[in-house]
Amino acid sequence: MARPRQFDEERAVDAAMRAFWTAGYEGTSTQDLCEATGLGRSSIYNTFKSKHDLFERALRRYMDGKNAAIFGLLEGDAPAKNKVRTLLQQVIEAPADDPIGCLVVNSTVELGPHDPAVVAMLQRDMELRLDALTAAIEAGQRRGEIGTGKDARELAHFVNATISGMQVAARGGAGRDALEGIAQTALSAL
Repeated sequence: MARPRQFDEERAVDAAMRAFWTAGYEGTSTQDLCEATGLGRSSIYNTFKSKHDLFERALRRYMDGKNAAIFGLLEGDAPAKNKVRTLLQQVIEAPADDPIGCLVVNSTVELGPHDPAVVAMLQRDMELRLDALTAAIEAGQRRGEIGTGKDARELAHFVNATISGMQVAARGGAGRDALEGIAQTALSAL
């Protein structure tokens, strides 16, 4: 008879997510995951099968959490430009206890060139965010808040790329003033 698990699997995924977010996939060893989760190697491998499986679960957790907040904001009644401003401001004012940058962006850069399973996850995630941004921008165009001279989907791609670029810049040491300048430039393009 198998012993029941003596740990909270969801907490372990959260702890692993923060470890991967901080150091990346390759930079996070199994020992790092043991230390982050408080689990032994056998518990990690019996529960999650592999480091890659745990990474995929952690990345999915990260995307679900970030997207819930983004979609809630984009579906609200605020003017579209204010919604985009808020998204950009969230990058500038990232919580001090969060690792710098974005796990999605970091994973795209690190694993995008050679991990088809992660690439598929990242592409689905990006399409969901682009759909939500496009819908918000189109609503703003219908209300006259954003000009109709530019394609809403292209603007959504631009906003998404700007947010990703700001996260990379922050990870590379860009300060608040630089990030605010990027945000203001992006808002003037809408």
